[in-house]
Formats: sequence, C-alpha cells, structure tokens
Amino acid sequence: MKNILRTVFAVILLAAVSVGSLQAIPAFARKYSLSCKTCHAPFPKLKPYGDEFAANGFVIKDKDTPRYFIDTGDSALALLRELPIAIRLEGFLAYNNANARQIDFLSPYILKFLSGGAIAKNISYYFYFFFSERGEIAGIEDAFVMFNDLFGSDLDLYAGQFQISDPLFKREIRLPFEDYQIYRATPGDSRINLTYDRGVMLTYGFPTGTDVTLEVLNGTGIGEANVFRNFDDDPYKNVMLRVSQKVTPAFRLGAFGYLGKERPEEFTNSVWMAGGDATISVKPLEFNLQYVERHDSNPYFADLLPLEKVMTRGAFAELIYMPKGDDSRWYGAGLFNWVDSDQRDLRYTSATVHYGYLLRRNMRLTVETTYVFQGLYEKHLRLGTGLIVGF
Repeated sequence: MKNILRTVFAVILLAAVSVGSLQAIPAFARKYSLSCKTCHAPFPKLKPYGDEFAANGFVIKDKDTPRYFIDTGDSALALLRELPIAIRLEGFLAYNNANARQIDFLSPYILKFLSGGAIAKNISYYFYFFFSERGEIAGIEDAFVMFNDLFGSDLDLYAGQFQISDPLFKREIRLPFEDYQIYRATPGDSRINLTYDRGVMLTYGFPTGTDVTLEVLNGTGIGEANVFRNFDDDPYKNVMLRVSQKVTPAFRLGAFGYLGKERPEEFTNSVWMAGGDATISVKPLEFNLQYVERHDSNPYFADLLPLEKVMTRGAFAELIYMPKGDDSRWYGAGLFNWVDSDQRDLRYTSATVHYGYLLRRNMRLTVETTYVFQGLYEKHLRLGTGLIVGF
C-alpha cells in the first residue's frame, strides 16, 4: 500500500512541475472573441449551447460579420478570410501494476490538428488530423461536410466520416481517459462497431423536443481503400436509427437500432444492435447511462455449419460533479464500464474515478485511477495524471 501511495504522489508531483505557462484560445473562441466556457464546461465537454452551436454549423448567427469572408466582388464565391485552426495536445504519466508495475511517460499521447467552420451559408466543415496518437501517425478520423437547415427546415445532413455513436454520447469529448468500452467492442473479425465509419447522417429536431437521427454507413470502418479504390468492399449498406426525447429540461431518454451486413470475402456476417440511453442533469450533477445489445451471426466468417453466433452486451454509467456549474475550476467524474460476450476476450468490467482542475479555460490537469475487475489481463490498477491543452 505504501508503494502505491508513493507512486500516486510521484505521479502528481511530476505532472505539477511539468506544467508551463501556456495560454491560448481555440479556433471558434478566437473567431468570436468568446471564452471557451461559452460552449464547454469543462473543455472538451459540450454544454447545451455548445451542442446548438455545432448543430448550427459552427455559426453564431447574430455575431457573424461580413469580415469573416473576403470581399472578392464575386457574390458566388465564399472565401474564408482566415482558415480556422486549433491544436489539441495531451500528455500523461501513468502507472499500471499489470504491466511490470512500471511508470510510463505517455507524452505526447495525442497531438491533434483541428479545423472547422462555415464555408458558405448553411454549409460547414470539420476535420482533425492526428500528428501523433499513441506514438503513431493515425491520420484523419472525423472529417465531414455539413449542410444545415435543408429546405428551410431543421433537417441537417452530414457527409464524410464520423463516429456512429456521436448522436448517443460523444467519445471524443469525454472527460476521463478511460473509454466507453461497449462502443469499441468488435467480435471476431468483424469491422463493425459504434466508433468510426463513413457515410451520411441526417438529423431532425421536432418542436416537441424529439430528435431523430438516421445514419447510412459503409460498415467497414475508416481503413484504406481496396485495390479498386473503394472503401466499401461488399454490396451492403448499414443503417442506424436513433430517437431521443427530452422528457423534462433535466431528463432525456433515447433509443437506437442498428442493422447491417458485411462480406469482406465469401461469407457474410449479419449484425444487429439495439440499446437505450439516458441523461439526468440536475446541477451540480450529471448522470449518463448507456446500454447496448449486439448479435453477430458469423463474425469469424466461417464456412462450416452451424455458424458461430456471438452475443455481446454492455453498458456504461457516468457521473459528473461540477460544484459551481459552468464556473467550476475543478470537477470530479466517475465511470463504470461493463461488457459481457460469448467471446471471452471481449469481457470487461472496470470502475474509474477522475479529477480535473482547470489551470486555464483551455488547459486541464487531470488525475485518474481505474481498477479493472475483468479484462484481457488479470485484475489490475491503473493510475495516471495528465495535462490537456487546446489552443
């Protein structure tokens, strides 16, 4: 126990002494001369206003000025005066007693280049490029063009690559280092999960507080094109439908269904997923809950009968505490992950406690511990601290 306490102290101390005096303003805050807390609390977690801003194509209508575009004398040309860019840098110091009980400098763990904004009236774009993710050049993940308010309605269209789970809970803006594990669960040799894919996404909001999202997807992830220069190498397209209802201002319920097939070569795997989610937000607390059930008919693409069906189910529960709401300089979070599957190596159960402190609105110091009750390795403890900066 003394060794663990010494390690925790060392991790916190090393992170504290490594913090510099970096001060910066991310791209959208730079454009509108607003604080990051206008949309985030804390960054990168979005407030309802931030969700509205993103859904409106990264535009605050009453704050846009003609100076955002260059006046070329050609009314049919929309040319940005300046390209909106931002950088996100993350570094961690971690201790994992399942891996030779070692301390590891995970820095930089992520170095991300981001850009986004309106390129014409009701047309926007967003993408980011990983200069480094876990020591490798990961390339482009989110990259899409958004058409806002189609036909003068609340219908929006996204085309490109994005996370399937974005209408549920956005993995990229979660606060803990620990992931939402059920979104990543991928049985056998399947390429289908609830993370990244290419396709189109349609969203529509009703005055009743009902939001509907339809996604049509390749079902092959975001890997490289094949020899025919195609990303999708089978004749199928997968679909996901999600409905969300705001029951009260503090309570939201949602449900989704996913249907798809994949045939990378000769044999086919049919996949369906279904689940529910809920958010309860009563200041100073926010509680998020997700459940997912999944069935694969043949995820190993076997040619022998009976085919090896795999059932997978899982959930996560997340609690966030912000003592002063948007003005909080510190916050706490807890995350519980559970995944059960016929495929043993997918089974996972963990509990995470996370603490964060805002050195600046765009600079966050974190301390986190995760205990893994069940996973690929024996039961183990992970401790870590990190510095996350956006500018």
